[in-house]
Amino acid sequence: MADRLNVCIIGSGNWATTIARNVGNNVANSQLMEPKVNMYVYEEIIEGRKLTEIINSTHINVKYMPDFVLPMNIVAYDDVVTTARDADILIFAIPPTFVNSCCKTLLGKVKPLAHAVSLIKGFERGDDGQILLISHLIMRQLKIPCSVLVGCNLAHEVSNNNFAEGTIGCRDQKYMRILQDLFKSNTFRVVVTDDADCVEICSTLRNIIAFGAGLADGMELNENTKAGVIRRGFLETLQFVDVFYPGSRLATFFESCGLSDLVTSCYANRNRKLAEAFVKTGQPLNELESLLVPGHEPLGPVTAELVHIMLKKKGLEEKFPLFTAVFRICTGVYPLSRLVETLRYAREDIYHPNHIFPL
Repeated sequence: MADRLNVCIIGSGNWATTIARNVGNNVANSQLMEPKVNMYVYEEIIEGRKLTEIINSTHINVKYMPDFVLPMNIVAYDDVVTTARDADILIFAIPPTFVNSCCKTLLGKVKPLAHAVSLIKGFERGDDGQILLISHLIMRQLKIPCSVLVGCNLAHEVSNNNFAEGTIGCRDQKYMRILQDLFKSNTFRVVVTDDADCVEICSTLRNIIAFGAGLADGMELNENTKAGVIRRGFLETLQFVDVFYPGSRLATFFESCGLSDLVTSCYANRNRKLAEAFVKTGQPLNELESLLVPGHEPLGPVTAELVHIMLKKKGLEEKFPLFTAVFRICTGVYPLSRLVETLRYAREDIYHPNHIFPL
């Protein structure tokens, strides 16, 4: 790789802007990368001025992160093709609902040997109604490899230089060190593994568990009960990956993408917040979503639905009692009291597609 690598960021929300600070600082001090970083910004008018113009003149994203200054080498564009066409590394940090249309726009307009990185915590609904991982969608649409970066990393805490961790699931060994050096900082520790599917599915399944934790909060259950939800959810995550994404390594679950992200989500996450309000107000979920998290889709209920479809096709609903209970509470089939009953009566063994062994 004699030529320097060009990096672009597709997205300008909280997390995109936060990671842009790390990326901008790192490429400016790298011998491997071009110092300029293009960032795609969905154009908006803020107090009579274009958001791209504000960012490029003040180096502040006043829409999403008004208290933080971007490096001067971050350059905002309002056209995604212009942003990405010369990039060797494309960092995706947009809402999951926009990934499909964005990739269709970029198809045939990015370098054939480019490498994508998804920072997106979410998924797409596949044609069969099941979960389609975002990295798989990007690879299928753009015909390039896609790694993932997820973990215990709340945007404002990372921007404030509070210590945080992330996990990269990298599908190309030659990019492992490059991506680690691209994202890390003195206060943001990044671990790299090639177990990319496990890294990404952990960040998806934690939505269900965080919703279950929110139900416990809404019912004003104690911390021991909430810990039981987290423990059972973590166990079922291990089982789910073993069944649907075989070959993953146990160690990956104990990285930031797994256990750390799960715990954080169960205490500081929009799914937890939504579930708590669902219990306390009795309002329908679709009404609460628009009130509590406008512009964002809390993924707990929809993740529970898609996971239930996958489990039902294999006849495994009873092997995943917490995931099943959260789905049925969301749909009104189970009463709220079933959450504690599920914890009380769940069998203490791990389901494996070929055998069952006790804990």
